[in-house]
Amino acid sequence: MLVCCLGVAVAAVFLLRDDREEATVSGPSAIYGLTLNPSGFDPHIHSSSELGIPFFSVYDTLVYRHPQTMDFVPGLAAALPTMSEDGLSWTFTLKQGVTFHDGTPFNAQAVAANLDRITNDEIGSRKARYLLGPYTGYEILDDYTIQINLSEPYAPLMDAFSQVYLGIASPTALQEYTKNTYQWHQVGTGPYKLTEFVPGDHLVLERNEDYAWGPVFYAPPDGGSLARIEFRFYEDPPTRSLALESGAVQVVGDLLPTDVDDLAGNNQVRVYRVHVPGTPQQFFLNTTRAPLDDLNVRQALLYATNRTAIIDTVFHGESPVAYGPLTSVNPFYSAEVVEGLYPYDTEYARSLLSGAGYTDSDGDGVLDRDGEPLSLQMVFAPWNEMDSVAQLIQNQWADLGIELELVQVANFVELSDYASRGEYDVIALYDFGVDASILNQYYLTDGPSNWSHFSDPEVDGWLAEATRQVSPDVRAGLYQSMQQRVMEQAVVLPVREYVDLVGASTQLDGVIFSAQGWWPLLYNFRDSS
Repeated sequence: MLVCCLGVAVAAVFLLRDDREEATVSGPSAIYGLTLNPSGFDPHIHSSSELGIPFFSVYDTLVYRHPQTMDFVPGLAAALPTMSEDGLSWTFTLKQGVTFHDGTPFNAQAVAANLDRITNDEIGSRKARYLLGPYTGYEILDDYTIQINLSEPYAPLMDAFSQVYLGIASPTALQEYTKNTYQWHQVGTGPYKLTEFVPGDHLVLERNEDYAWGPVFYAPPDGGSLARIEFRFYEDPPTRSLALESGAVQVVGDLLPTDVDDLAGNNQVRVYRVHVPGTPQQFFLNTTRAPLDDLNVRQALLYATNRTAIIDTVFHGESPVAYGPLTSVNPFYSAEVVEGLYPYDTEYARSLLSGAGYTDSDGDGVLDRDGEPLSLQMVFAPWNEMDSVAQLIQNQWADLGIELELVQVANFVELSDYASRGEYDVIALYDFGVDASILNQYYLTDGPSNWSHFSDPEVDGWLAEATRQVSPDVRAGLYQSMQQRVMEQAVVLPVREYVDLVGASTQLDGVIFSAQGWWPLLYNFRDSS
């Protein structure tokens, strides 16, 4: 029985070719292993990074970030947009001669239809609408010029339009299918077309032979270009390396570090270490719930955590230690203000706890204050080896006399439920993104994912101003102040920077990923056999 991502048993095959005819594009093919079956695949609605692995090649975006420099380059826009002097409007001049996979012409009206859909409350966008920030609407100036209007200046807008969640879909297809069924019939202008989808089992992309408008970093197709790519699901981590070694897949991500060790001697497989910009793998500390409302206790937890040991034991040294709320590959990371903080120091951690009034008054090995044991609850989901990370932290903190209850939930819905109730002391959450405005949702007082319940008017001001400022230097200064304050206040326990361990057959060349880290540039992949 096949189980689709909506949790319903299915046997339907969604075909976009008639009568399941043979592929019309000649050339080599590959099988790509997906590691998660998201709750949905429509990038306008859903927020999973995994959906972008196939669909970043189905859609084009108005602009792109160059994967090597992270600079913006034109996509469906003919040039980078111009911003008004007051920062309240951005004007995009669009490429002409572009068509969607269904033959619909691309123009300003198509962009408008996508914006209307994303901002329609009935669609329930989880990420795309948020990325648009203070968007208020648009004006179509002519068939190939559209003006995006804002209620206040918003520097992250370019970054937003470079992400798959704002990929431009065919307005014809959006009208033809419902909110729920469009995800099985997605139509873009990108280098690959979605031709088949069996929910929960596989999906197929075929090369768009008419594609002639890609960004500067897309290589022209040749005889080695992939004509067909089939995506299959490998949610159980141990199955990924087995599928790679057996040849069942040619590419798969999120390999276990132990599997990378085992693959080291296999000359048929190459491992790519893809550093993902964004937030690190981390734990938010609930700053409003005792005992973590005490700064000394929060700081003690950071000093008491041997992050290097966690990296070596769980991740076999395959990830850098994380020091702050951003990873070091993010352009706004401030090494000078975060990397000297909180070295592993159990004696100093003990002194902080003693200063907060904690002693082992009854000799049971657990610290207590006013008769209350120092007992905490940590909540996490099963991704990214979090169970092993949590167990190591539990052991490390126990050496200082801290009891830690581990609560593993099944999925993001359950994790969010815990967060909404505030029934935790420590909770895990990770996100990715190149623009540092990703921090707003976690550290603004009214941020939608402010799971630490941290509130600092100066931090609110710095984050808000950083989204209004265009100058990278000004923004960097604001984010530096924010990072320093957050770490001084021990709001978050960073553990490791996310590195996606991607295995690929050595017969594949040109394996490269987007600036966001997660999404392969399939148009550049080449079969060298």
